[in-house]
Order: sequence, then C-alpha cells, then structure tokens
Amino acid sequence: MFTDSHCHLASHKFTKEELKTIVLDAKANGIYRMVTLATSLEDCPANIAIAENFPEVFCAIGIHPCDVHLTPDNYLEELTSFALHPKCVAIGETGLDYFHPAPEGWTDESYHQRQRELLRQHFLLAKKLNKNIVIHTRDKSGKQSLYDALEIYREFANDVQAVFHCFLGPWENATPILELGGLISFTGITTFKSAKDCLAAATSVPKGKFMLETDSPYLAPTPHRGKRNEPAFTKYIAQHIATSRNESLDELAQHTEETVNDFFGFHTNI
Repeated sequence: MFTDSHCHLASHKFTKEELKTIVLDAKANGIYRMVTLATSLEDCPANIAIAENFPEVFCAIGIHPCDVHLTPDNYLEELTSFALHPKCVAIGETGLDYFHPAPEGWTDESYHQRQRELLRQHFLLAKKLNKNIVIHTRDKSGKQSLYDALEIYREFANDVQAVFHCFLGPWENATPILELGGLISFTGITTFKSAKDCLAAATSVPKGKFMLETDSPYLAPTPHRGKRNEPAFTKYIAQHIATSRNESLDELAQHTEETVNDFFGFHTNI
C-alpha cells in the first residue's frame, strides 16, 4: 500500500460530490493515504475540511509561489492558525517559480524577491511548529530557482527537512538536495517516454530519500496522460518506478512508506 504524498483535492477540477468516490477509488487501488496541499490562504479551509471529512486524508498548508502577489503582508497569523490544525502534517506547497511571468504591476525581480521572502517565512513557520516543508521550484531555463531555494534551505537544514516535489531530474540536481538532508518526490512524469532524466533519477536515488506523488489533478501518468489525474493513479507511478529499480511493489512500498511516515510524522499506518 502507498501514500499519495502530494495532491490537490480542493482543486476546482474535483467536485465536492465526487470526493468520496475519489478517496474510495484510491483505496481500492492500494493508495490508503493522501496528503492534500493548499496553495493560497483562500485554499486552506477547503483542504482542512477535506482532511476532517476523510480519515485517509491529511493536509499541508502554504502559499504557492505563483500566489505571493495576492497574499497580504500580514498573512502569517492566518496561515499559522491553519497550520496548527491537528491534521496539518507539513508546511507547503511553497517555493520559487521563475517559469511563469511576473503579474501586471510586478517586475521579474520584485516578483521573485517576494517569492524568496515568503519561502524564508514558511521555513521559519515550519521550524516554529516543528513541521517539515514541501518545496516547488521551476525555471524557464537553467536552475536558478533550485539554487535560490537551496540557499534558503541551507539556513534551516538543521531544523527542517524539505522535500522538493515533482522532481524532474537530471540526477545531478538531486545531489545538493540530498546533501542538505532533503528528499525528492516523483510524479507521473516518470512514466512519460520523453522523461528519461526523471526516470533515471527515480532509479538512482537511494532508498529512504524519495516519495511518490500524483500532484493530481495535474500530470496524469501513462496510460491516463492528458486526462485528469487522481490519487488512485499513484499505482502506475509505483509500478513504473519499481520495475525500473528492479524492486517488487512490496519492497518499494516498504521503504517509501517509511520515508513518508518520517517526513510527515505519521507514527502508524492507517
């Protein structure tokens, strides 16, 4: 059995009426636990409500880097109140996104600086609440968002563990993350024929250093590529990575679930 360590069940692409079916489908496919992530202040209550309604679902609370321009300066008090919820198991999704253009009224420099400020504040909150953190990085080209995120992570690495979610490769990009004690996480992109760097990284990473995720409703794995993703499809990611690593599904589940339990503070399986 596996955990979908990163999904967005409060997305508008999932209706409230179908959430029960989505959770049941996940369990029927061996995905017995899910972590749904908020991406804005407005998104937090819905993710918390889903976690409250389903024993199999937990949540993480944070501001996505593409939402920093919409976030008020005094957001931390409200975010902290959400993060104190007993089913909140991490801070995030936060991070740095240098891929999308700056919104109207912002320069790239001011927009990226705002992202870095909020990322550092998220790390401070994670340290204060003794939680770990979920990081998003993305660039149009190069690796600057990764380098900048790592520079901030380095300040907190003794107190907070970070997972760099939706890791794309190449393997060399994982080295500085792992050296700081961080983790990486793999999505359905590992199943895409064109994503050789991603699968190679999933094959090379040591046990105990990675988790599985769907990032649903985005990035559906083969054979559902191009369709809406959902937690049940974690099984396809697991099957593909297990085959590439020459591991059984049971072996993959054993060590990835241990990593999930350690990162999110789960003491027992559901």
